[in-house]
Amino acid sequence: MKLNLLIAALLALVLAACAPNAVLAPGDRVASTATAVETDYQLGVGDRIKVNVYNEPALSGEFAVNDAGNVSFPLIGDVRAAGTTPSEVARVVQTKLADGYLRDPKVSVEVAVYRPYYILGEVKAPGQYPYASGLTVVNAVATAQGFTPRAQKGVVFIRKFGEDTEKPYELTPDLKVFPGDTIRFGERYF
Repeated sequence: MKLNLLIAALLALVLAACAPNAVLAPGDRVASTATAVETDYQLGVGDRIKVNVYNEPALSGEFAVNDAGNVSFPLIGDVRAAGTTPSEVARVVQTKLADGYLRDPKVSVEVAVYRPYYILGEVKAPGQYPYASGLTVVNAVATAQGFTPRAQKGVVFIRKFGEDTEKPYELTPDLKVFPGDTIRFGERYF
């Protein structure tokens, strides 16, 4: 009787470990999806912005945020872009152009191309992919040609752009990916 009870308990433990939605070990914390919501996009290295200076086509165009986090503009030189929003960059460019170059300039800035995201681990085609607005982790997995047979599908590890450590998240259909994020899927053991 005790042997049957022990075998049943071991079998239940093994089946629980093999379950595709077995998430984390006891005591591990899972970050909530609510923390993944950003309100205003911060520019970073690898982004390309489109600048429009009204009635000044020679000063308008697409510009890349360089490795130093700056954007080089005609006439005014480098403007700090990394860590700022497109509207903040527009204000700085407008102020600098108004300081001796143009009378009452009107400047708008928008993101033309977002920095890429990265997906690693147990997906069929890990690598760097272009970001598209509204991207979810499920979409990113589809872009990477799906999971490998050994993928742990219940938990995804995400390192947000600019952070040093990755955090575990429960894989849900609405879990968002942001530009520059690194997504990693671990390997399941059973």
